[in-house]
Amino acid sequence: MSETDSRSPSSSPVSLQHQSGNPEQNVIEVSGEASVAAAPNRSVVTLGAVTENKELLPAQQENSAIVTRIISALGQLGVPKEHIRTADYRIDMQYSFEDGKQQFQGYQVTHLLEITLDQIDRTGTVVDTAVRQGANTVTNIRFVNTHPEVYYNQALQLAIRQAENKALSLAHAIQAALNRTPLRIEELSQPQPPAPFHTALYAAGASGPTPIQPGQLSITAQVRARYSYV
Repeated sequence: MSETDSRSPSSSPVSLQHQSGNPEQNVIEVSGEASVAAAPNRSVVTLGAVTENKELLPAQQENSAIVTRIISALGQLGVPKEHIRTADYRIDMQYSFEDGKQQFQGYQVTHLLEITLDQIDRTGTVVDTAVRQGANTVTNIRFVNTHPEVYYNQALQLAIRQAENKALSLAHAIQAALNRTPLRIEELSQPQPPAPFHTALYAAGASGPTPIQPGQLSITAQVRARYSYV
């Protein structure tokens, strides 16, 4: 885990209010932002089968056979059944346009599975296994940390510390004494879900497991704080 402070004058505005004879109105308002890096400990893969046929029943049957094989193969890998769920199932009618007329082409059946893995180093193996069983679409791979609130609270503390340091600098610049107990702290952010792994470069048939790199998650917190000074 690593910690970083983000300090940008343009993205972190400050304000100073002064009314002579009324110390309660002498206010410095600052913002703080900080990020904490967290290693992911879970991956969520969405993949499945898309089949097409002039007739609906054959398209459904082919799709069902592929998905059944995928689930069975994942079970043999040790993926618990409760970690596999249907994320999407739909039937679409396919059309083409010829000479300005709509022509019915057949049916498209899509069945997507969401697979949750607590061993993220097996993500590539799971994708490859599903592809060998007939999966022909991988729509999303995302990595998460199951305890983001721990890292978010750390980022929140760093953001508050940064805001205080800004207020101290401003007070020093105007030769004032800062009351380090803030009048108010406003939380401007909430933990955000991680960005999905881009699967466009995934290549089936590569030798060895597909190299899926989880990297690190960046969890950011933002605050606005008001301090009084004399």
